[in-house]
Amino acid sequence: MKTLGVDLAAAAKKTAVAVIEWSRGSARLVHLGLDVQDEEIVSLFGASDMTGVDCPVGWPDALIPFLAGHLAFDAGPVLEYDGIEGRRLLAYRDTDRFVTGRTRLIPLSVSADRLAHPAMRCAVIQAKIAALHGPQLRDGSGRLAEVYPTASLKIWGLNARGYKGRGSSEAERLAVLLGTLREQAPWLDLNGYGDRLAGSDDMFDAVIAALTARAVALGLTAGPDEAHAAAARTEGWIHLPTCGLDGLVA
Repeated sequence: MKTLGVDLAAAAKKTAVAVIEWSRGSARLVHLGLDVQDEEIVSLFGASDMTGVDCPVGWPDALIPFLAGHLAFDAGPVLEYDGIEGRRLLAYRDTDRFVTGRTRLIPLSVSADRLAHPAMRCAVIQAKIAALHGPQLRDGSGRLAEVYPTASLKIWGLNARGYKGRGSSEAERLAVLLGTLREQAPWLDLNGYGDRLAGSDDMFDAVIAALTARAVALGLTAGPDEAHAAAARTEGWIHLPTCGLDGLVA
């Protein structure tokens, strides 16, 4: 099995990819890239069994009638979301609320934060993948799943605070985090990429996305239940691992 992890940015710059090849009891990082264009992502998707993308794959269902009403000067659908609680429904998806309930982490809003720009690019990439490989269901039941590396790290007991950025303190924290990952997953062969990972939180997140994609492929994530299934099909669903790191190679 090969799993692809994508840490998606709004443009090629700072977009990272990682491919992990899996064997019984071991795994090897076979590809690592930074500043990656759409075409490479689509190509790597085609050569992988499961892809985990760190980016929303859809928008809140409530946002569509709200915007349509505003466009048509139809006050009804707009006023349905009056007040802070209404705006929360416009800003956050069902899966975002699920993740917060499980992990106490609050994902960035796809419709009201900087995450909207990567999500627009992600929608285009999904269309490009669909043209070559068929549409991928947004709930992660196909070969593409939405993942959240910060949540995966927390579930796996790795402290993910303070490693994102270019300062010396962030670099030190990333080095510690990478060392902890190596200790807790000795079966993962970084294949000489350790120094590059220690110097890029984007590439590190891509590796965590590829590890989470393995959990998705094995059915070891918290997928949407009946209460969340309909929203997951349209809005997307963040897959949280339900196993420890060692469960990925068991």
